[in-house]
Amino acid sequence: MADNLPCATGFSVAVRTEPERSPRPSFASAGSRTEVAQTVAGLRLRATLLHTGAPEGACAWRPEKAAVVAGELYNRCELRSLLPGVGEPAGDGDGDAQLVLALFDIYDLHAFRLLNGRFAAVVVAGGRAVLATDHAGSVPLYTCAAPGRVLAATEAKTLRTAAPGRRLTGARAVPGMRGVHQVPAGTVLDIGVGATGCAPHTTWAPPHSRRILPEDRAAEAVRAALESAVDARTGPGTPLVLISGGIDSSGVAALAARGPGATTDTVSMGTEERNEFPQARAVAGHLGTNHTEVVVPASELVARLPHTVWAAECRDPDIIEYLLPLTALYLRLEGPGRRVLTGYGADIPLGGMHREGRLPALDTALAHDMATFDGLNEMTPVLSGIGGHWSTHPFWDREVLELLTSLEAGLKSRHGRDKWVLRAAMRDLLPHETVTRPKLGVHEGSGTTSSFTRLLTDAGLPPPHVHRAKRLVVGELFQQVVVDGLHPDEVDLPAVVHRLDRREFVP
Repeated sequence: MADNLPCATGFSVAVRTEPERSPRPSFASAGSRTEVAQTVAGLRLRATLLHTGAPEGACAWRPEKAAVVAGELYNRCELRSLLPGVGEPAGDGDGDAQLVLALFDIYDLHAFRLLNGRFAAVVVAGGRAVLATDHAGSVPLYTCAAPGRVLAATEAKTLRTAAPGRRLTGARAVPGMRGVHQVPAGTVLDIGVGATGCAPHTTWAPPHSRRILPEDRAAEAVRAALESAVDARTGPGTPLVLISGGIDSSGVAALAARGPGATTDTVSMGTEERNEFPQARAVAGHLGTNHTEVVVPASELVARLPHTVWAAECRDPDIIEYLLPLTALYLRLEGPGRRVLTGYGADIPLGGMHREGRLPALDTALAHDMATFDGLNEMTPVLSGIGGHWSTHPFWDREVLELLTSLEAGLKSRHGRDKWVLRAAMRDLLPHETVTRPKLGVHEGSGTTSSFTRLLTDAGLPPPHVHRAKRLVVGELFQQVVVDGLHPDEVDLPAVVHRLDRREFVP
């Protein structure tokens, strides 16, 4: 096993009352596969685990209960303190699935309110299939259910050939995939396998209240929360941090590299047209990391559009544009699977992409972003998984996210700086020019937006209609690689662009 990666990075699970063929698993994520099967309280459970060498830690079996978990938990010590005896899942081993099952014995489905992690889980108990996502839905979870069967998978494409299921209360239908639903972030679906009744339970929601703190206390709280989140994610191996030279990724790198004798690898990505290499190089030199620069030609970057849609299973062109440079980089990383830390996602709770000068407008935008991130799959580990890696995002740790979201807007836009509280928290660890550098999105710093735009304008699309054309292209790619099951290497991207109906773009 790669000891710096989770026991399982994905799964496909079938729970049935009677024997029946399951859909053939189809994962974009790379990895070994292990088939497991068990009878649990009269129900037939079969799972395919996508793993890194130790699948036994991703599943826990008993005659009356079972659990399957993809991903990892970050508050294991606190969770084990809740268990009887010595605080260990007696007789079940020490994997996250065993821990989840032991907590389920005590709290039933409310156990998922206790977990801080990056995971998707299925628990089978008492004729029920309990499906759960982490607080951010950062490991997407999909399901297709009908009387007598419940199917669940961490990638929607795995369920594309399943017999249509029924509508599930509290779940979100996946476009183009009849009967397939996505489990919302911070949600448990309690599904009766025999009759397929479905009861949704919310286990986490973004805070609506705002905290008032003095500047120094706010900066200290942010620093402490991020330190804890980074520590929980670094693992036993040398961490790899993606950096752009901006405050978000550089802050994560600084916390990963702190301490005597700490060794950290960093990497930055750009194209021949645009990059942020000088800014990232300044951070790496200041921190003393082992730094690598990866140049992805703009033509290759755009050619990864089908792979990005395939991994993210998202139809939003703006999100795909954000994720495209990350996908291209993950596919370029060489060697065995790495644990990768990123600064991705900090802009959402900190309002970093908004330039409203007034605080009410900033907080309104922030509240909207926190209410609408779900289902976009921005944090999905499949993006790195297609290259065999495991990515994790400290800014979306549950404790960090709750703190950042709850801080009053004046701590986020202060003294003429966006994301002020984060800059204040990191100012003694990073170069001054990094702490004060204005925000630049990864899609902007790598030339992704301009490259995607040029793909369309070179094909004759009028510039005023480029965004609509991007939406149509991404929608067609979703149809091909997710709904129809085409491998992205088989997609003819120029043909997809050429087939756009030009009549829709006539002024």
